[in-house]
Amino acid sequence: MDKIIYMDNAATTKVSNEVLEEMFPFFQEYYCNPSAFYHFASEGKKAIDKAREQAAALIGAGSDEIYFTSGGTESDNWALKAVAKAYEKKGHHVITSKIEHHAILHTCHYLEENGYEVTYLDVDEYGMIRMEELEKAIRPDTILISVMAANNEIGTIEPIARIGKLAHEKGVLFHTDAVQAYGHIPMDVEAMNIDLLSASGHKFHGPKGVGILYVRKSVKLLPVIHGGAQEKNRRAGTYNVPGIVGFGRAAELAGQRIKKRMTKETELRDYLIKRVIDEIPYARLNGHRTDRLPGNAHFCFRFIEGESMLILLDQLGVCASSGSACASGALDPSHVLLAIGLPHELAHGSLRLTVSEDNSFEEINFVVNELKKIIERLRSMSPLYEDFLHQNQ
Repeated sequence: MDKIIYMDNAATTKVSNEVLEEMFPFFQEYYCNPSAFYHFASEGKKAIDKAREQAAALIGAGSDEIYFTSGGTESDNWALKAVAKAYEKKGHHVITSKIEHHAILHTCHYLEENGYEVTYLDVDEYGMIRMEELEKAIRPDTILISVMAANNEIGTIEPIARIGKLAHEKGVLFHTDAVQAYGHIPMDVEAMNIDLLSASGHKFHGPKGVGILYVRKSVKLLPVIHGGAQEKNRRAGTYNVPGIVGFGRAAELAGQRIKKRMTKETELRDYLIKRVIDEIPYARLNGHRTDRLPGNAHFCFRFIEGESMLILLDQLGVCASSGSACASGALDPSHVLLAIGLPHELAHGSLRLTVSEDNSFEEINFVVNELKKIIERLRSMSPLYEDFLHQNQ
């Protein structure tokens, strides 16, 4: 194929035309600072209010429970740090999982350096937390549980509703990093007993540089950015009006199309998985087979270095990854793959292909056909693979 085949939608997505059209007037026509007093600024204020309602509607929240941020990383940081500080009189214990995004894990490390204790839950071979272990980990001084809605690398969807129910039964707040889930699978903060939720616009065809933090009304929320009265005095800084407008429109579109898109992406995903597992020897699917994000397919290939595989795919115009884009360039194997029990040598041969409804079966056929050639070529140069074949003749 002569065109780019983009299969890295977990890293970022293309901004949709409808979202761009909604954003454009706020760059040149309604460019005022919405915090200004004069009437000219009112269009920006109204647009932010509308976007807040759109963002809230997608998860069954109230618009006054939505706070705009610069993205998922800020939202994760804000949720953990603000809750830890606001509830420090109750306790200094936080629970999370070993497969969280680094925005959570590194923030937890920061909390540990500042006198908090963090329990990191193990996961099973599919990346699923064990509810019995979570329940055992809860203590009288536990103030927060933070477990991601769906894993950004292997696509496993966690039992969020069960976690939220348990947390509330124990009187513990529950935060979920929903960056990969918001706009991709149905979520309801009331039904799932979610107290705080993070999301990022560029993961569901909105713009980069804008996200939300949902905070239940009853939760005490302290600011982490000071300097202005924006976001009810909790998040200072001039509003990114075009970005916020884009987030809102993308959320609205996601809600309208979610069932149709899930069906299409699941069909593409399952076809991709079947071809790879059936046609490429010594390939392993990572993550839960069915409880996974519609567009996520994550594999490991024995006797392969993932970086070489990505380079050869890139030369063919195929955009893929080995895992989190935030960790690209790292030489260590994925902490997620190690947490599900894979040995280092297998974890190094990982490939994440994440499709959207814009992809086609033709593109998948091209990618799998070329991937088969690439893996055969790389294995032909591997002494480990040669030794393996001799031992198994």
